[in-house]
Amino acid sequence: MATSAAQTYLTPEEYITLERKAIPDAETVRSEYVKGKIIAMSGASRAHNLITMNISTMLHTSLKGQGCETYANEMRVSTPSTLSYFYPDVVVVCEEPRFEDDVFDILLNPIILVEVLSPSTEAYDRGEKFSRYRQIESLQEYVLVAQDKICVEIFRRQENNWMLTDFQNLEERLPLVSVQCELPLREIYDRVTFPE
Repeated sequence: MATSAAQTYLTPEEYITLERKAIPDAETVRSEYVKGKIIAMSGASRAHNLITMNISTMLHTSLKGQGCETYANEMRVSTPSTLSYFYPDVVVVCEEPRFEDDVFDILLNPIILVEVLSPSTEAYDRGEKFSRYRQIESLQEYVLVAQDKICVEIFRRQENNWMLTDFQNLEERLPLVSVQCELPLREIYDRVTFPE
């Protein structure tokens, strides 16, 4: 999803209060929060939406009965050690979900996070956001999916390092080791058309 930096600084408590008031209001723009800085999120493209739903649907179906939960777009994830809150495109949690409070809208223990890249978010998703995601102890896999070409990258935690593997062919399958399933790239990109 596209982002733009706003020059508003709030405490984490002020941010959460504003976001929770905004959720029922369809005209309010969601925002992420990084150390007092609000980052407004704009709407997503057709390709972005298709890829997000394809991945979340496959994960939901594949993980049914395994005690895992899959969320698309609306589950806020916290990185408490860096005072940050994000809305990943797809989130998977496989232990008992832990939440910041009794509103149950800020997840603390995801095992997989997926971001669909766009020109306006790619540097942010690869850089500052990934830097903060790496602080989440439960996180095992971080997936980046291009929407303008066939390219899926997975960063997998191996002790204190993150190992990158990429996939660029529709015949390949994305292995998600942490949940023991594979997602065919052909299905990830189902109905997505690419620029000439």
